[in-house]
Amino acid sequence: MGLFSLFNKELAMDLGTANSIVIYNDQVVIDEPSIVALDKTTNKIMAVGKRAQQMDGKNNKTIETIRPLRGGVIADFEMAQHLIRELIKMTNISRSFMPPALRMVICIPSGITNVEERAVRESAEQAGAKEIRMIHEPMAAAIGIGIDVLEPYGNMIVDIGGGTAEIAVISLGGIVCNKSIKVAGDEFNENVIEYMRKQHNIVIGVRTAEKVKISVGSAVSELENPPDDYETLGRDLLTGLPKNILVNYKEIAHALDKSIARIESAILETLADTPPELAADIYKSGIYLAGGGSLLRGLDQRIASKTKLKVHIAEDPLRAVARGTGIALKNFNKFSFLIK
Repeated sequence: MGLFSLFNKELAMDLGTANSIVIYNDQVVIDEPSIVALDKTTNKIMAVGKRAQQMDGKNNKTIETIRPLRGGVIADFEMAQHLIRELIKMTNISRSFMPPALRMVICIPSGITNVEERAVRESAEQAGAKEIRMIHEPMAAAIGIGIDVLEPYGNMIVDIGGGTAEIAVISLGGIVCNKSIKVAGDEFNENVIEYMRKQHNIVIGVRTAEKVKISVGSAVSELENPPDDYETLGRDLLTGLPKNILVNYKEIAHALDKSIARIESAILETLADTPPELAADIYKSGIYLAGGGSLLRGLDQRIASKTKLKVHIAEDPLRAVARGTGIALKNFNKFSFLIK
């Protein structure tokens, strides 16, 4: 870890709206849903991560499941502290005779406000971190993809996570222009829920919508290798009885169309703000997609058609931001000016 002694530990964290990933010693040690289960009678945390997610939508009146992050930022300060603290505990690094001094690098949306940034910092401090640094998500994604962000060359990154879509043009270790919009995985889920209610008179939960999106989600209505239709279970609006229907990818493409169009518009606006020399670089290199949203079938094809540029999907896009945060932490001296 270079800068620190045996009694100091360093963690890189992608504190995401949908999932949180922790990297320690260059390895992903934690990859858990960003959700907390609270016992309202005792006000104690029952579960965090996967166990809490299993309770979501199936809990009774005494148990509440809470997502502390919304739209890429902290919506519930106290629950965010519990989430970060439990994620740190899961790493087992604090189970020693002398608990180590903990330094953390956390990635944050590029459009975050000072108040929102301070909430992230204070949550990590309350959870036990002694020193907290931050890096913007598009920069972390670029580093995680393998782009040399320090070169005088323009690269466009589109990171579609759970709460936000981050679009940025990067050159010489800085973000030249960017857009951050609250259109991402969570909104896609809401689009699916609304479509199922209006078109099929069936009510489904967020977890079911997520499964539909993963199984038959598409950004285009024509695919060369379409997925099989997906059996969706929910409650009939008319009878109130459980009901199942088959959903195909064309329906979901229609459901997601307006949200994806907003992401396309944000990309076009960012390109319009890009200096001409960097625009020339992007014409050669294309656009890089990261985040879970980039796995949506046909999204690269649709963006390429809209922008007339090449579009590349990052290897393991779900972990690109976390991987880049870990690389920035490991090479702190090299990337120190990117971390605040």
